[in-house]
Amino acid sequence: MKRNTQRNLYNWFNGWSWQSKSKAKKTTTLIFSIFLLVAVLVLARWIDSSSLSGVYSSNQILRISTKAPKRPEIFPLNCAKGNETQVCPRTYPTTHNPTNPNHSSLSCPSYFRWIHEDLRPWKETGITRGMVERARTTANFRLVIVNGKAYIEKYRKSIQTRDGFTQWGILQLLRIYPGRLPDLELMFDCDDRPVVRLDNFRGPNAGPPPLFRYCGDDSTLDIVFPDWSFWGWAEINIKPWSYVLEDIKEGNKKTKWKDRVPYAYWRGNPHVAPTRKDLLKCNASHQFDWNTRLYVQDWVEQSKQGFKDSDVGDQCTHRYKIYVEGWAWSVSEKYIMACDSMSLYIRPHFYDFFIREMVPLQHYWPIRDTSKCTSLKFAVEWGNNHTHQAEGIGKESSKFIQENLKMEYVYDYMFHLLNEYSKLLKFKPNIPPGAVELCSETMGCNAAANGVNGNKFMVDSLVKSPSHTLPCNLPPPYDPQLLHDFLETKSNLTRQVEIWEDEHWQNLSKNQ
Repeated sequence: MKRNTQRNLYNWFNGWSWQSKSKAKKTTTLIFSIFLLVAVLVLARWIDSSSLSGVYSSNQILRISTKAPKRPEIFPLNCAKGNETQVCPRTYPTTHNPTNPNHSSLSCPSYFRWIHEDLRPWKETGITRGMVERARTTANFRLVIVNGKAYIEKYRKSIQTRDGFTQWGILQLLRIYPGRLPDLELMFDCDDRPVVRLDNFRGPNAGPPPLFRYCGDDSTLDIVFPDWSFWGWAEINIKPWSYVLEDIKEGNKKTKWKDRVPYAYWRGNPHVAPTRKDLLKCNASHQFDWNTRLYVQDWVEQSKQGFKDSDVGDQCTHRYKIYVEGWAWSVSEKYIMACDSMSLYIRPHFYDFFIREMVPLQHYWPIRDTSKCTSLKFAVEWGNNHTHQAEGIGKESSKFIQENLKMEYVYDYMFHLLNEYSKLLKFKPNIPPGAVELCSETMGCNAAANGVNGNKFMVDSLVKSPSHTLPCNLPPPYDPQLLHDFLETKSNLTRQVEIWEDEHWQNLSKNQ
């Protein structure tokens, strides 16, 4: 965090006040301000200290120019007519020779540190073949990488095309860094909720099965991996992330924050989880207005209409956007937080690979899960009375996503996660008898030949030549005390917002 950003936070928190003539209220507000100032200083201390121990701010990350020259297409997708089901070409590069190796001095964003935390359960014991085999219980597929080539053993079909686009993403990683990943073997579960329960693997029962998936929570040990939608979500016409990110960037320019609709916006499918059905109770009605504008998304109807109302780049029109989980974490998170709108983040139970590094009141405004309506109304009223600060939170969130979640970093995160995982293996990976070699041609060309929806997204997200740089440098593991301070500060900031909220409603009740 920049020094002036810390100073702005200081001025904001120190000047926090709901306009009131009540002396008692002013006194209470002063106490709260002092409390929060201490929390912010702890956060500043964590950021300053962590800069010395390997945690990097976005400003430090961008010190070195990452502008890359246009790369020649070394291996474009080869789908010759009559050869759609061809075997994998033998002309792929087998070594990675970057033209700009000095780029390796660039440090990865600090959320990469969670790689160490996610792999910590196996740090002392390593990973045996028996552990991997136990993860097969719920896995959709086994991934084996040997000599830079990918092999897949399928067990069960995933929801929609999650498995296919996840495998496609891994293939693109092998194309961007050819020959750089060591041999490895893993199990991947494409379902929503994590299943490796922490309580089942304590003491003598240690040695949990390493299972990769898209999200985790505090009571499980599943290893978090970027989700399939980074390469496109064919069923609902969501383009690959690099295209969506550019669309949202352009969408942010269409309407200045102060000119946006001064309400909280959400559009989605409420039928996937009780928490979303509960959110719909907060919609505006003739009796009451919770400062929200909530819309049910009927994906079947949208598909009939060509998804004309589903372009996420056109949904940055409100000052506030609501994030609420679905059956687990929601893919919508990154699209919401990439808008300049202030994200109203309903308290989650699950996390993906990057969100753990984002901070309340810096990147989003925390919303209670148990009393969504009053919490949302308070947040919008606060934002409309503190427009400069609310706009700043929205822009910090957008900046984090735009700068730290570019596809280059998504690939680097995948690389470092798989590379660190491979170091823990206590056995030699081998190709199972039922596995098949996978490459971009066998996936992309077959999809084109069979008219599979989403082939365009595969072509659009195809890596056509190796990276001209090495992967960014993986930061070291967290210092335990710094990590504790960071998590405690995040918790304190959330609690402080809830205190402000309680005080607001209590005072409002007294004055009625």
